[in-house]
Amino acid sequence: MAQISIIQKADISEAGRFDAEYFKPEYAKLKQLFTKINTKPLLSFLEDKIITGHTPSMSNDANYGGEIKFIKTDNLRVNFIKSQFNHYLSNAGDEVLNKTRLKKNDILITIIGATEDVVGRVAMIDSDILPANINQNIALIRVDKNKINPYFLNIFLNSKYGRGYLHSLARQTGQVNLNCREVEKVLIPNFHQSFQSEIEKTVKEAHQKQSQAKQLYQEAEALLLEELGLVDYQPQHRLTFDALKSEVKEVERFDSEYFQPKYFDIINKIENYSGGFDVVKNLLEFNNKNFFPKNEEFYHYVPLSKVSKTGEINIDKQELGIALPTRARRLVKTGEFILSSISGSLETSAIISKEHNNFIVSNGFYVFSSENINPETLLILFKSKIMITLLQRISKGAILGGYDLTAFEKLKIPLIKPSIQTQIAEKITQSHTLRKQSKELLELAKLKVEQEIERN
Repeated sequence: MAQISIIQKADISEAGRFDAEYFKPEYAKLKQLFTKINTKPLLSFLEDKIITGHTPSMSNDANYGGEIKFIKTDNLRVNFIKSQFNHYLSNAGDEVLNKTRLKKNDILITIIGATEDVVGRVAMIDSDILPANINQNIALIRVDKNKINPYFLNIFLNSKYGRGYLHSLARQTGQVNLNCREVEKVLIPNFHQSFQSEIEKTVKEAHQKQSQAKQLYQEAEALLLEELGLVDYQPQHRLTFDALKSEVKEVERFDSEYFQPKYFDIINKIENYSGGFDVVKNLLEFNNKNFFPKNEEFYHYVPLSKVSKTGEINIDKQELGIALPTRARRLVKTGEFILSSISGSLETSAIISKEHNNFIVSNGFYVFSSENINPETLLILFKSKIMITLLQRISKGAILGGYDLTAFEKLKIPLIKPSIQTQIAEKITQSHTLRKQSKELLELAKLKVEQEIERN
């Protein structure tokens, strides 16, 4: 539906903007609201001006391959950093970007993206992300802590008012982008220090629960690996080895990688596991039925990109069936398990809990359940290094390649003892509960800030 805004010539001159998007009624209403509360421009709270990173030369190998996380647009999500990094900088590469070397409590914002949804994402750096640096699509906001609480600022920028303000400044060219100097002019509520400290306390409690959740998840991983005798296992890639002609003929694979001895080492471990083993075909029941969304009904759709490293499904919006991609073809039920079949995301898997019942997932996932292995153990098992290595073995093609059901059904998996499965389930259930509580606390912090703005 078309919108019309009537503005004064002086408004255009003051803003230095001629694009209609900048003068949308909802943005004008938001900025009018900010004239009624005590605010200051963001720049007045900063240690230094907002700057962006850049990308060290990719042709110079010396810049990469170290342990310094290189944060790009795909990593910076709404109020968190996705910890699956495509590149790591070396010390030399980090030195090239020494001005944007990150510190705890730095605030990052995406300033370039394909859509408005990508631009204006904000997250604060915690110590577990460090050492890290940023590329040219990310801007660094470093505050003077004597002037503003960084926890409060981060939550404000993630609130509906903060995000709305940032989106009002975005420009649509080939891509959507934000200008660092304009971001410095964003008006920030100058609330009392006691209120800002209250927000900090809520956020720190959320972070503590997140850390506890991470610890429980790691304990579940360690429990599985210890049970399988693979705690310190490191696959050894060998340059020379042999394979029998009969083996090549049986699997109809002629690529040498498939016959790497490291795969047989893992298979031997599985076959010798004291709890026994079986093949996927005998242990898993697959949900392969196609579902066709109705055009005028709303659905929650889960693409591969919306599942986190630890198996969280990050979906909060519904979409009309007519707007869903053709890959939206699997209707999932509580207790089922989803596992990526795509080479570039083999670690992507999740449990379908009660809150995800009747969600639609991409047909890039295999959907299954098991009477012999509980969903929590399946999660830890299929995210383990040993199973990802075996999935890599049966995959064909590059990033968008994958493995077919026939090959998957022949995969051998250990029948983890029931007592171990119970312990794993308890830890993963507690972990997911803590993660949920952490998210709720962060939402509560945002709500407090929004209500304070409205109250004032």
